[in-house]
Amino acid sequence: MQSTVRAWAASGAMALTGRPDEPALAVPAGVVTVLEAVGDQIAETSARQGEAVVLDPLSLLGERAAISGFTRQGDRSCGGGTRLVRAADGWVAASLARADDVASVPAWLEVDDVWADEVWKVVAEESLRRSASALVARARLLGLPVSQLPSGPLRPAIGPFGDYPVAAHAVGDADRVVPMRDLVVVDLSSLWAGPLCTNVLQLGGARVVKVESTRRPDGARAGPPAFFDLLNGEKAHVALDFAAPQGRAALRSLVAAADVVVEASRPRALRQLGVDRDEIMAAATGPRVWLSITGYGRTGPDADAVAFGDDAAVAGGLVAWDERGPCFCADAVADPAAGLVGAASTLATLATQQRWTLDVAMRDIAAHLATGDVPEAPADLEIAPPRARSTRFD
Repeated sequence: MQSTVRAWAASGAMALTGRPDEPALAVPAGVVTVLEAVGDQIAETSARQGEAVVLDPLSLLGERAAISGFTRQGDRSCGGGTRLVRAADGWVAASLARADDVASVPAWLEVDDVWADEVWKVVAEESLRRSASALVARARLLGLPVSQLPSGPLRPAIGPFGDYPVAAHAVGDADRVVPMRDLVVVDLSSLWAGPLCTNVLQLGGARVVKVESTRRPDGARAGPPAFFDLLNGEKAHVALDFAAPQGRAALRSLVAAADVVVEASRPRALRQLGVDRDEIMAAATGPRVWLSITGYGRTGPDADAVAFGDDAAVAGGLVAWDERGPCFCADAVADPAAGLVGAASTLATLATQQRWTLDVAMRDIAAHLATGDVPEAPADLEIAPPRARSTRFD
């Protein structure tokens, strides 16, 4: 167990876990053991299909923080937009990173207008008067990313590719085997999870085409350019106006011609653009793999719920604890973890003679990591700062 906590500390992710004025905290052993297994699988399968991709998955959890200068903030996320808030019967994580989220707080809590500098004070006071489930239910009606910290461990179903909770469905035989160097990946995702997944595929030799909306580009562009370039700098880029018929037609053509499609949209979002996953995958010449990364999965009552990495991790029970309550684990940990699991699962399916749809839910990945005991940190533990990979853009 000491080797587990030392690996967590050496990765730099432990430096991002815990309260700013107290020692850093360890997390369940599953974070280390599962992600190390993911890294091993990526290295092995990529080596058989193209170029070996050798990564330190634990270190990747801290890349954004290293570039952005984020530090641990306890019950506030490293990025500052999400907080753990006590409810009448438990805890919730509320993300108010977008202006629209802040503007929705009065409707969410059924209070009068709130001054911007008092939003979190009002959230804390009003949440104590409500159950966690009631807070989440009303937030879902308004499209707010709010999640409930479960009272016990979740046990998501394990899929067929690695020991991970990824829903996989075979949709037909593959009509060709495509070497990684000839593989075309269309990346419709944004922010962190999907772009990290396609970054791994690109490192293995695939050609990745990143598609963005001219009206709503990848939100990661609003952050440090170095982080966006780290994940996307080597990809081909296409910008389309999805409001125009020509843009939607071009999007459908790109997707239909891809070997792999990676997207992180709620199911209805792509359908509104005329892109139907099941219809496209039903074609004999359709993509070999369609990977969806969402907060809660493509099916079920939470399929259309909004989620980001920090609140999705809390929904899966992945937090660190001290005597004052729960703290966030690293920086939006469900994002990079889901991206790495998505990459490992995609590489595994490409090694088969079938075509697949893959469904990665960030909550379920977080729940899978939140297994095992929390090891005790040894007295001589050295905690490394977070670090990022170097790129030719440095």
